[in-house]
Amino acid sequence: MLRFTALRLGRALITIVLVVTFAFVVLRLSGDPALIILGPEAPPEAIAAFRKSWGLDDPLWQQYISYFYAIAQGELGRSMRDGRAAVELVAERIPATLALTIPALMLKLLIGIPAGILAALHRGSFADRAIMLLSVAGFTVPSFVLGLVLVLIFAVQLGWLPSGGQDSWKHAILPVVTLGIGGAAVLARFTRSAMLEVLGQPYVRTASAKGVPWRDVVVGHALPNAAIPTVTIIGFMVGSLIAGAVVVESVFSWPGVGRLLVVAVANRDLAVVQCILLLVAATMVAANLTVDFLYGFLDPRLRQTAGRSGS
Repeated sequence: MLRFTALRLGRALITIVLVVTFAFVVLRLSGDPALIILGPEAPPEAIAAFRKSWGLDDPLWQQYISYFYAIAQGELGRSMRDGRAAVELVAERIPATLALTIPALMLKLLIGIPAGILAALHRGSFADRAIMLLSVAGFTVPSFVLGLVLVLIFAVQLGWLPSGGQDSWKHAILPVVTLGIGGAAVLARFTRSAMLEVLGQPYVRTASAKGVPWRDVVVGHALPNAAIPTVTIIGFMVGSLIAGAVVVESVFSWPGVGRLLVVAVANRDLAVVQCILLLVAATMVAANLTVDFLYGFLDPRLRQTAGRSGS
């Protein structure tokens, strides 16, 4: 088990380094922050001074080493816009993002899992077909399209809810619903597939043939085994709490991390973008690690196999 944990942590660290490296290189090849922040009409002397003050005139490999050396010391850089610490700017936006994504996650779970179980238990019925039709519609419609449709109906036509901002709890309803619908649709489809696969296993048919009540078969045998693949999807959703809100926050003018990322990318505010991507990568990796360990508790056979093989 110790080797299993060490391998997972090692892979997690490599993943974070690769993500940060990719972001570092792409950001510096996509445009000159000095020209974007100061403007192309700025005098060459000002642009040269800006590049020198932020270390942009150093070779790329030297900037890369300096960046990781700073990370090792706990320094994630400062915003080129106002000079504030990137961590401080991002930390200010995290509560707003969580205020959307956590209720949206709960909405996904409360709708997606029961809908998937219901569809699987009534396979081929009208309820099954209706749930799957709604699921296909839910995850194929882009979130920005769904958000704009909801704004048009509930904000413009009916006037029940505000179209954007963060002044009251009513402002969170449309973005939470927008985030929740797509995830609930995906979760419903995966839960249905997992349940159908388990319900077709011999031990389920044997338990049913022995006269075990169907409810006990479902609760005692089907649901625990179907939870294993479903946990993977839930872990991905937890890991994408911050990254998944980028588009929705922009549509609804919600002042969260996602909107900050869009603005920072447009302004080539390198430290802020890198800080957010590091946060997203760390969140995704932490969620995946949690899912790996949950597998062992949900299925002891996986834990025993991992302990023997170290993989």
